[in-house]
Order: sequence, then structure tokens, then C-alpha cells
Amino acid sequence: MGQMLTLTESAAKRVAWIADKQSKPAILRLSVEGGGCSGFQYKFDLADQADGDDSVSETSGVQLVVDPLSLDLVNGSVVDFVESLGGAAFRVENPNAAAGCGCGSSFGI
Repeated sequence: MGQMLTLTESAAKRVAWIADKQSKPAILRLSVEGGGCSGFQYKFDLADQADGDDSVSETSGVQLVVDPLSLDLVNGSVVDFVESLGGAAFRVENPNAAAGCGCGSSFGI
């Protein structure tokens, strides 16, 4: 299966800024955990490196890494960083999600 994840320019810039502030590599790890109001929830962390079996996407020198189990649930997704009056957050536009919650941080398949 081909790598099908996209990190937007806006998200890449924000990851680079956060990584610089924390003196870490610009590597954003997206994983999926059970929970949230719709069954699954997204988790974001800065990673020190990609693992050997991770799917890796790169935008402007920033890497987005996803483990194989999570990739099954987020394949084809776009990770964006949005700022609004309600706050600023990373958002996942997931074509696999059949249901979602109002906050956008959890989803169902």
C-alpha cells in the first residue's frame, strides 16, 4: 500500500516552530488510540526519529510519521494546522471516518 498522508504547509510551519522551541527534530508523529466520543482519537507527539516500519511523509523539511496500525485508520488523510477564534489546533481530514465529534479530535470507522 502506498503512503497516502499529507502534511499541509501550515502544519509543517507549526511543527517546525514547536520543534525549534523544544530543540527537537521536526518530526510529527500521528497515532490513533481507542477512546474519545466516537471510538478513536488522534494523538500528536514530536518524535526523535521515525521507526523502521513507519510511513513517512515530508513537507518543507518536516516529517509526518505514522505507525502501521494507525495508518490503516488514517490512510489518505490530510493533517492541517488551523487557527480560529476558538483556538489553534492540528486537524485531521480523514476520508475513512464515517462519524466524528464536534471537537474534531475523535472519529469512528
